[in-house]
Formats: sequence, C-alpha cells, structure tokens
Amino acid sequence: MASASRTTIASAAAGVALFGGAAFVSAPTTRTGNLRASVSAATPASAPVSGLEASTAMAVAGTAIAAFASRKASAANRKHQLVALTAFENELGVQAPVGFWDPAGFTADGSTENFARRRQTELKHGRISMLATMGYITPEITGKFPGYLSPSAGLKFADVPNGLAAISKVPAAGWGQILAYMAFCEVSQDQSAGTPAAAGDFGFKVLTASDPEAKKTKLAAELANGRLAMMAIIGMFFQDGLTGSAWGDWANYTASPLRAFENELGVQAPVGFWDPAGFTADGSTENFARRRQTELKHGRISMLATMGYITPEITGKFPGYLSPSAGLKFADVPNGLAAISKVPAAGWGQILAYMAFCEVSQDQSAGTPAAAGDFGFKVLTASDPEAKKTKLAAELANGRLAMMAIIGMFFQDGLTGSAWGDWANYTASPLRAFENELGVQAPVGFWDPAGFTADGSTENFARRRQTELKHGRISMLATMGYITPEITGKFPGYLSPSAGLKFADVPNGLAAISKVPAAGWGQILAYMAFCEVSQDQSAGTPAAAGDFGFKVLTASDPEAKKTKLAAELANGRLAMMAIIGMFFQDGLTGSAWGDWANYTASPLRAFENELGVQAPVGFWDPAGFTADGSTENFARRRQTELKHGRISMLATMGYITPEITGKFPGYLSPSAGLKFADVPNGLAAISKVPAAGWGQILAYMAFCEVSQDQSAGTPAAAGDFGFKVLTASDPEAKKTKLAAELANGRLAMMAIIGMFFQDGLTGSAWGDWANYTASPLRLANGRLAMMAIIGMFFQDGLTGSAWGDWANYTASPLRAAREM
Repeated sequence: MASASRTTIASAAAGVALFGGAAFVSAPTTRTGNLRASVSAATPASAPVSGLEASTAMAVAGTAIAAFASRKASAANRKHQLVALTAFENELGVQAPVGFWDPAGFTADGSTENFARRRQTELKHGRISMLATMGYITPEITGKFPGYLSPSAGLKFADVPNGLAAISKVPAAGWGQILAYMAFCEVSQDQSAGTPAAAGDFGFKVLTASDPEAKKTKLAAELANGRLAMMAIIGMFFQDGLTGSAWGDWANYTASPLRAFENELGVQAPVGFWDPAGFTADGSTENFARRRQTELKHGRISMLATMGYITPEITGKFPGYLSPSAGLKFADVPNGLAAISKVPAAGWGQILAYMAFCEVSQDQSAGTPAAAGDFGFKVLTASDPEAKKTKLAAELANGRLAMMAIIGMFFQDGLTGSAWGDWANYTASPLRAFENELGVQAPVGFWDPAGFTADGSTENFARRRQTELKHGRISMLATMGYITPEITGKFPGYLSPSAGLKFADVPNGLAAISKVPAAGWGQILAYMAFCEVSQDQSAGTPAAAGDFGFKVLTASDPEAKKTKLAAELANGRLAMMAIIGMFFQDGLTGSAWGDWANYTASPLRAFENELGVQAPVGFWDPAGFTADGSTENFARRRQTELKHGRISMLATMGYITPEITGKFPGYLSPSAGLKFADVPNGLAAISKVPAAGWGQILAYMAFCEVSQDQSAGTPAAAGDFGFKVLTASDPEAKKTKLAAELANGRLAMMAIIGMFFQDGLTGSAWGDWANYTASPLRLANGRLAMMAIIGMFFQDGLTGSAWGDWANYTASPLRAAREM
C-alpha cells in the first residue's frame, strides 16, 4: 500500500527513539526511596549516599513552600489526625532532583484511578510525540527513502516535505492506514484498569521486559523521554508554523524593529537589544549616552551594595572599632538596612565626600572616556580597546544583575527586619492576601508583583478574578483560532454567500480582521452581549465565579468544579501570554506564523551558516566572541574548539571505558614493573605515568601539530587531518560528520570538566560522596547552606519543629492522605 512504507518509516523512527532513549534522559536504575524518610531511617555511614538525598532537601523545601501557600486559617481548629504519606511520590516517573511534581494539582483529589488514567494517557502522548520528533529529525540527518511512497499517485518519498507541510502530501489511503493502525493499537489490547496494557506494557519486550525491575527502569526512561518529546514536538510545530520550514530560516528576516542601538555596548545574546519601556524610541544618541552613563553608575553602586550585604554573612566582620571616638565596633553594626542607623555623622560625611570626588575628579562631558565609564582604573577597563570593551560589557551585565539583586534584598530586609529575612515569623505579609484562593499554584504560590491585591479588598479581588476568567477564555479561543486553521485547514464553502466570501479567502491572524463583513461584526458583538446579559453576574452568584452552567467546564460536584476551574485559570493565563506573542509576531512579520525567511538583517546571524550551527538554538554566542565579525578570529576559535573537543572526547572515554570493560592485561611499563591494573582511573592516574610515558604523550601531541599545515584555508585548519573515519572525500558527508563531531566535542568538554570536578572533590573517578566529609558544599556559610537554612526556616514556621513532623501536617496539597 501507499503508506506501508510510511509505516516502516514510523517503525524505524520508533526504534531510533526507543534505543536512543538514554541520549535524552537517563532513568534511575535503583528504586526511588520514600522522599520523606525519617532521620532514624538514615543510611548507615558506611553505605554509599545516593544523589537522591541532595534532591530530598530541595523537594522538602519546595513542598514546604507549596504547603505554606495553601494552608487554611481554620487549620488550627481541626481535630488532630495522624495520616499516612501516600502522595504518588513513589510512582513511576518520579525523578531527582524535582521528585514528585504536580504544579497543576491533578493529583490533589488523591484518586488512584484518575492517576492511572492520566498516566496511561501520558504514556500514549509521549510515545506518539517520540515518533513525531524522530519523524522530524531523521529525514534531516539520514535523508529520505529512494523510490515511491505512492506509485499509483506518482508520489516519491523525496517529494514529501519535512514537517507540517507533509500533511498536505499524505494520500487518502495513507490517512486510512494511519487511522487503522491507531485503532489496532487501541482495540488489540485489553487496557482496562489493572491490565499490563493499562500500565503501558503492550508486549513489546524492547520497551518492557519480563524482569519487573528491568521493565520498571525502561518504562521510567520512556516516560522521561516522552515528556521531553512532548515539549520538543510542540516547539518544532511552532517553529515550522512560524517559518514555513521544519528548521526555520531566519536569515531573510530583515525588518525587525528591535534593532535600534543594537551594536551598542551591553547588547547580549540571546535577547539582543531589549528596551521594553521604549526609552530609545526617539533615536537620540545623546539621550542614550546619558542613560548609559547613569546605568553604569547605578550598576557599580549596586554591585558594591550587594557585596556589602553578602560578604559579612560569609566572612564575618572586621575586628576592632569602626569609630573609636564613638566606641562603635564593626561587630556592633547590623547587616542590611538596619546599619543605616549606626553610621556616625562623620561616616556620612566621608561617604558623601567620596561620591563628590568621583563626580568632580573627572571630566564626564559627552564624548570623554569618563562619560563612557572609563575612570582610569585599569582593573575595570584596559589600554587595549577590545579588552576594554569586553570588560565594560561584563561590568554592565553584572551591574544590571546587581541592581535587581539589591532591590530584592532591600525589599526582603524591609519586610522582615532581617538582612536575609525570617519568613516563618512574618505573618502580616501583603504577599499572603488571598493565598488560598483558586488559581494559586505551586511552586510560586500566590503571586501578585503588580500589587493589585495590596488593598486587601475581597470585592476588588472577585471583580478582577471574574475579568481574568473572561480574558482567559477569550484568549484560549483566539489562540486555537490561530493554530487550528494552520493544522486542519479551513472550512469548505462560503463564510458569507451574499458577499461571495469563502472561508478559504480569509487569511489567518490579524489580517482576517479586514475580511470580516459588517454582519459578522454584528454577530460577534451580539454573542458577546448574550454571554454578558444572559446570566446574573452580580457578586456571590455562580456566574460571578465563572460558572455559566456549561458542565464541561465546571461540575455539580464542588471539588471537581474547583479542580476544573483551577485548570481553566492556568490555561487561560497561558493563552493570554500566547495570544499576545502571536499578535506581536503577526504584527512584526505580517503573517500569522511569521515568515522569517524575509527577515535578513537579524543580529543573531553572524556566521549562522557555519559548521556547528544546530537546531533548535541556531547560532548561539552568548559571550559575544563573534561580535567583531572577524572571519579570521572565528576560524582560529573554531580550530581550537575542534582540538579541545577531540581531546575531551578521548578523555571522557578514558574515564568511562575502564569502568565498563576493565583494564588491559599485562604491563603498561615492563621496565618499571607497572601493570595496567595498577593504574587508577581518573586524576589519580597522573601520578602513575612514567617519565617515558609523558614523553610519548608530548611527542604525539607535537606530531599532530607539526605533521600538518594548519595555516588559514588549509584542510587541517578546518579539522581535516586525513583520517577518513572522521571526515570523508565527499564534501557533504564530511560536513555532516564534522558537524556531529563538533556537537559531541562540546558535550565532551562539559562532561570531562564535570568528571574532573567530581574526581577532585571525592578522590574517586565516579565520586563516593559518602566518604567526602569536607565538601565546601556542606559548610554552614556555603551556598547550599544558605539555601538549606531558608528551607529550615520555612519548615520550622510551618510545623513548629526544626525538622518538621510531616505526619501531623495534613494540609499539603501535594499529598493524597488517608486516616490511620
């Protein structure tokens, strides 16, 4: 049949997806323990400590935050209960470091039947998404099959485009085969609750196994890969719909309005030039220079202030007196805003005098070095113009981050009266108003950065919630209105017979507005009016809370209605963001999905057609190495990248291989009596290499360098040293292999650094953390400790105990609880 070969393609893609699962996300190989094991059940000191314990701390802290946000005021009056901890946290698919994560609250009802049904659906969606993702990728890498997909229709495999455009090429018989295969998968197995098929086991022992533990591991990997594939395929659909190409050609899109001052200092990938407030809309270079000067000063002051908050907490304070005449010791000065009250008058004088000196000691008029931030401190800048530019760009970025950081610190300090803020004792926070209302979701909790609820008015809150629901519903309809015609096509026939207007004549997106007949606007307005006046929406009515009697959206059961309305709120919020993005893109490109092919002047395009540029990121240079546009510098760095990548791949395999295959038999150095088995794995092997060995290593490196002409433009400069396993005589095949080598080399550079770090910390190639007691990550003043203490504050505030007795804490939304 015409689509039999297509089914073969799908099967092949499935094989690639399934066998390559570990390349996406590796599943845990051991059974996940209870995430809330008590201290008394701790692993003995002699046993290896799994990575789960580190993620447990984060999971507990996250659970505490979510529980804190959903705790009801009436909880104190409840009868004490002892509960079992039965939140689906030991189910398949729970992975470190997140643990069990359900921000949408689907499992809040504690129903195992609903959980099993959703898990079954998740598996199916994940499998289809893996096939679809591989269906996008495989033809790009391997090419298409030779011959005909449909001989009767004269349709070759080569004629079928990649991506969404392929839908229009599928023959009717092909759709029939696809639907028939889907039906076969559904009806050929008993998928009722409790059957193997309900848990995803359809008897394909490549996916599962007769061994229960092996099956569990494979299904966990499949779940993780399926989740990743669901995200991936949606991204691919979006990019394909935007650009009309499976991988999207941004090279031709030149008319972006986001380009004013885009070559100025401080423009960084991936955002590029970003001015949402429109300060530069007037195009004035004088105003830009003045604001840049101000930004630099604010950033420098903020960096000093941020370090002034952090440093005393980590290093402690200076010994002795800050002001001997006033008897004021450094130790007497509190951290944070409270320190302001301790500064003597002479101290304020010194601060103001130094500020004045900085301002008046330099000529900061337009065009001077000081106006651009160069005050002659060559630590911050440099005599070399390029080095100065790089350092000033880094300073700008750090200053921006510090401005955000210090404002957050001031806010927290002002709220809690402490530099780091003990939230457990802060019960009057304005951030807690309405924290138990519908729509509050973990992990953020109640979030109102604009302060709409700061007045505490329940009437205003209810009115805004009603408005939010309506906007969300309209946005969901509008978002689907953008997407659906692109995927399914448009209705046949006429939209307006009297006007001779066919559905096919109506463009997608904003351009459709011009095609709506007057009568159509009348119908739209009439329907909107009907929705508004057909229900009593006064305060306290069901309609005021969003219940218009459509029991698909809501339900007669209060709990089910609450769950559905919460899901609707979340979807509506996402749709409001989505439709604004679609409008913006449509307005920029004049197309519902944006024809980026015509946008050629993007600053993201330097060297975008070079080897190593890969979808979906495209050309990515966040450090701005290529900002100078120098092809010589690019070629030099690419040559260096290839060498580093190759060495890293060898080093990575040198770590892994002996662990898997064992070591060679016999002697590494017979004269020194050194056996291969005597050489430890990892960094410790360095001490075992004989002097002659180092000589051989250096000689081989020198041979690789001097045996080839690596000057600009030669094959060796591009990485071709004549080893035809890595490259090929065919230019296209060579390009593909070198691209793969670059990607693998980049991954290996990250991998070997991680291995070195772990080996250096633990003294073992794979790192036995159980024996590593001196980790800097375990110090009280370490970064992890700062996170841990905040989590402890939350937990203590929630449970009234330093370690928190979760068995008595019944109000967590993350747990299905039962009375014992």
